[in-house]
Amino acid sequence: MSQSPHTARTSAAHRLVQTLVANGIDTVFCVPGESYLAVLDALADVRDQIRVITCRHEAGAANMAEAYGKLTGKPGVCMVTRGPGATHASIGVHTAHQDSTPMILFVGQIALTDRGRGAFQEVDYREVFGGLAKWATEIETPERTVEIVERGIATALQGRMGPVVIALPEDILHDDGGPAPVRPVTPARAALDPATLREIESRLAKAERPLLIVGGSGWTDEAAHALAAWSEALGLPISGSFRRKDIIANDRPNYAGDLGLGCNPKLMARAREADLIIAIGARLGENPTQGYTLFDRDHTARVLVHIHPGPEELGRVWPTLTSAVADNSLAALALSQLEPGRTWHDQGETAHSDFEAFSTPVEVTGAVNMSLCMKHLGEVMPADAIVTNGAGNFAAWLHRFYRHRACRTQLAPTSGAMGYGWPAALAAKAVHPDREVVCVAGDGDFMMTGQEMATAVQHGLNPVVIVVDNSTYGTIRMHQEGHYPGAERVIATDLKNPDFVKWAEAFGAFGIRCETTEDFAGALQTARETARARQVPALVHLITSAEDIAPNRTISGMRKG
Repeated sequence: MSQSPHTARTSAAHRLVQTLVANGIDTVFCVPGESYLAVLDALADVRDQIRVITCRHEAGAANMAEAYGKLTGKPGVCMVTRGPGATHASIGVHTAHQDSTPMILFVGQIALTDRGRGAFQEVDYREVFGGLAKWATEIETPERTVEIVERGIATALQGRMGPVVIALPEDILHDDGGPAPVRPVTPARAALDPATLREIESRLAKAERPLLIVGGSGWTDEAAHALAAWSEALGLPISGSFRRKDIIANDRPNYAGDLGLGCNPKLMARAREADLIIAIGARLGENPTQGYTLFDRDHTARVLVHIHPGPEELGRVWPTLTSAVADNSLAALALSQLEPGRTWHDQGETAHSDFEAFSTPVEVTGAVNMSLCMKHLGEVMPADAIVTNGAGNFAAWLHRFYRHRACRTQLAPTSGAMGYGWPAALAAKAVHPDREVVCVAGDGDFMMTGQEMATAVQHGLNPVVIVVDNSTYGTIRMHQEGHYPGAERVIATDLKNPDFVKWAEAFGAFGIRCETTEDFAGALQTARETARARQVPALVHLITSAEDIAPNRTISGMRKG
């Protein structure tokens, strides 16, 4: 059926876009597809309100949308076509699910009249994404378009935040879309019960070795600062959960470090010995609990106060002393008003001293000392600089030796998704063009979404990326050496990489090579200055040794046992 090139402004496609505008969505990340051309046409009418960033792969687009959600607290919006477009984008949906990030994936869909025929690129999105998203649905009645999209926004934002997938059958997008949006969605937020607050205050008054753990999403600057100031005034040791190191400024005198991969043994001991643990927003999943070994169930039943916006997370793994369903920020603001009548300054100071010692650079065998490079990065970047990364052993150096000083300056996937960091850096620049953004990526990690360099150049996004090149899949190589040591057993982990400087230049970006620790400061400065002056992305090709496979670990040392 032929369609007019300019459909009525009350069509389902236009109602969808109007709902996004009404809810303050100012950026859409997409790979275009014929299955949702009507929505793209509707977006053409709101160019001054919604920026459309065209990406080169759906995984890149979905990761950008996820990062947008982390930074803004609004659902990141990704639009892709059906079938392979949607399955490519599933990586971003999985990250949004594991990271509790608000996100909506709109998927162009086959016509309603062709469902069940095995039509070209046909997929049942409810079935495919049902266990991956908070809600997966399809607009089957065009008059309900605004209702469905508003429900998707509310679902993404309420409780434990997460992703929503909405399929858009192409044959109904031109039909009448029903009522227009009336007002923005106002997500419901649960606050702590006064009785729970009194109990926590009483427990704190009796605690000799308390520990505060913060994690999750939805934190406001006000709440993060209030909780940090309150804990500092009490000397209460405070820790971030896995890849949530930026919720509390790392220079606070009671900051104890983060519970993640390669965790400080002294922080783990502090957590095990705590007689009261207050966890806000953190799910206390596999990585922060060191493969579910950090605690035992008898211990948590006696000491754990677990506060989380999603009731399904409470009691999921760990029995609690007290649990409460509450928004992270509302809970933090309420806790910051408690007066337990005692302080723990000696413990807070010791916990921070342990953190500082653990984040002091270490010796390496190669010409590039990543611990010194990451320490330098933290010293020269402004406090509001946003640092992104994907997954791999390279990230262990960043997380251990870089110190965050402001909320929402860390974009890192708790899902362990390779290829996340570079798209996240582009999203960060789209949201905050005036702030510095740097991505630290492994060579294998970067090549999974490196084609988005074209997206960066096309849309005038100019982050800096440090490609840490040790010519191996480092994490897998480390485990390979641990389980099957010996050069003759190395298989499938070696990489043959391009000249990343020439590669960057081919896109119209800037590139510079660095092979020693001593040259890193100059290379980084040149990259930052060039990115600003030319308004192009800049790449530092940092050559490292696979021998230094992780902080304080070498391949030869692992082979010796």
